[in-house]
Amino acid sequence: MQSSQKSSSSLNCDDLLSNAAEKKSIEEVLAGAELAPAQCLWTTEASGSVQLRMDELCPEQPITVHQMFTNSVQKYGKLTALASKRGNKWEKVTFSEYYHLSRMAAKGFLKLGLEQFHSVAILGFNSAEWFIAAVGTVFAGGIMAGIYTTNSPDACLYVAKDSRANVIVVENQKQLDKILQVKDKLPHLKAIVQYSGSLKEKLPNFYSWEEFMGLGLEVSDQELDEVISSQKANQCCALIYTSGTTGSPKGVMLSHDNITWTAHHASRAGDMQPAEIRQESLVSYLPLSHIAAQIYDLWTGIQWGEQVSFAQPDALKGSLVDTLREVTPTAHMGVPRVWEKIMEKIKEGISRCGYMKRKLVTWAMSVSLEANQRLTKDEEKSFLFTLADSLVLQKLHAELGISNCVKFFSGAAPIGNETLQFFLGLNIWLYEAYGMSESSGPHFMSGPKAYRFSSCGKVVPGCRYKLVNVDADGIGEVCFWGRNVFMGFLNLEDKTKEALDEDGWLRSGDLGKVDEDGFLYITGRIKELIITAGGENVAPLSIEDAVKQELPIISNAMLIGDKRKFLSMLLTLKCTINPETTEPTDILSLGAVEFCQRHGSQSTKVSDIIGGKDKIVYQSIEEGIARVNSKATSNAQRIQKWTIIGKDFSIVGGELGPTMKLRRPVVLQMYHSEIESFYRE
Repeated sequence: MQSSQKSSSSLNCDDLLSNAAEKKSIEEVLAGAELAPAQCLWTTEASGSVQLRMDELCPEQPITVHQMFTNSVQKYGKLTALASKRGNKWEKVTFSEYYHLSRMAAKGFLKLGLEQFHSVAILGFNSAEWFIAAVGTVFAGGIMAGIYTTNSPDACLYVAKDSRANVIVVENQKQLDKILQVKDKLPHLKAIVQYSGSLKEKLPNFYSWEEFMGLGLEVSDQELDEVISSQKANQCCALIYTSGTTGSPKGVMLSHDNITWTAHHASRAGDMQPAEIRQESLVSYLPLSHIAAQIYDLWTGIQWGEQVSFAQPDALKGSLVDTLREVTPTAHMGVPRVWEKIMEKIKEGISRCGYMKRKLVTWAMSVSLEANQRLTKDEEKSFLFTLADSLVLQKLHAELGISNCVKFFSGAAPIGNETLQFFLGLNIWLYEAYGMSESSGPHFMSGPKAYRFSSCGKVVPGCRYKLVNVDADGIGEVCFWGRNVFMGFLNLEDKTKEALDEDGWLRSGDLGKVDEDGFLYITGRIKELIITAGGENVAPLSIEDAVKQELPIISNAMLIGDKRKFLSMLLTLKCTINPETTEPTDILSLGAVEFCQRHGSQSTKVSDIIGGKDKIVYQSIEEGIARVNSKATSNAQRIQKWTIIGKDFSIVGGELGPTMKLRRPVVLQMYHSEIESFYRE
């Protein structure tokens, strides 16, 4: 375990980083690097600069986003960078064209009056235009800030106002309408650009994508090059807004060095290959306003010459598999909820098979699971496994569009053991990445060379970690140090000081333990830790996972009990989703119906069950919870009461964040009366 404690006693800029550049080699690198003057590891000003956490573990020359891109164009210029499907045809853009288009966008932003360290806010689904607008913003000396497409007009206003947006780039009329509702409250806003669909009406300072890209013709290369050459690697170029699960969103300021260093090193820890070895291909569909997709799709794509193909906007409503089949990517990333949804779809497909085929698939998956749990990925597998793989599993992979996929990543939230085991049964190893917006994405990575079941892998080479306040079980708060650690929260000095300890280590707020080989296991989140009225600490995640694993009818489980006499739980049932609105319906999923039938119930709807209407299902859930309770380490860890909510949690409903992470404080408010009913005498 690395502690790497530093000796400064308070978060004063004078004391920080006193020994981070002790070695002559580091001093030489710093002397050669063109950095903006900085006295501190952190800042809260958009125009601020920071000292870099350079030491003997990460002595690489700091570079800007523009330098990273020009390096890539020299190596990968003729390779396809971006692929977009228009109608039935894939339109492709090479790295040389991508770079040129990004310069055109940068000139367009300069023409519209983008000021240095002001933002361009981008509100839309993943597309070539999203990427070009983001890179163009950085080239033009602005700060790119993504806005979640699920945000309300007020939430859009918050990001655009906080980041001093000069320009807002929107996808279509639906997103434009949100901005039109709030634009009069945005004092810095100069223009709006729409990149998809036709403009319904011509408004002042409102441009189509084609009009916007034409504006740059009036700006000279020399003017743009002067802006680019003034940029320093230790200055801010991107803002990632936290999803605000525990209050207002915070603007995480990332420097050029945060992005270029992380894109290079974290991706290699996950075994992403440079295009000169083998061009990686991936499908972009997760929200780019989130650090996971942004670092994986956008910045790493430029760094290693990857081909990024864009999914359709309705990807998560069902079209993602069609895109995967067409693209056949070499690597694929999903958040846990996406992997769970894929798992449920596959289970439904299997249950619809005829008896013999179902038996064959079940046999193949059990052989694969047993082999993969017993052996490492590269060890020689048995004849039985080879047979199962060629007869069944490879065909399943082809149906899912992942027959060329050699790396599967999961990030942005903890993933349950049931999901990990299910995919091992398909001979798919899910590599977990662990980090946060404030660490530019992954700080720990699993990969083909660093995998252990249910672990987040090992620390990214060049980064450090320490555990603080370690208990008798070896569990402590995970803290980060490295070139990937953020500059600070925009305009929020107190929050920045809370996030960093007196020596500049980033506090994750997560509890974890590390085994003797350096593999990290996250056990819970400090803020989510339940402290019962009796003073017992309970980490909810493992109990919630156990309930979901024991009861396959359960979609979401949330443990309650902070400052309470006992634990209780809110449950939701698995149901179908309305493909248009993405809202949960009243109709049970196929797997949930099968659960009911196995236990002798005829229910097909959520409303058939809730409120104690279906005594058979209630009895089955009660028995499942009793089985979970029987494994509890103490009486205080047992679930005493539970209820089923009438509708599954969703992004639309507000219970889940944009990456489908449970928003616990929101759920506590929304279901206050149900929770209080548990504890009435």
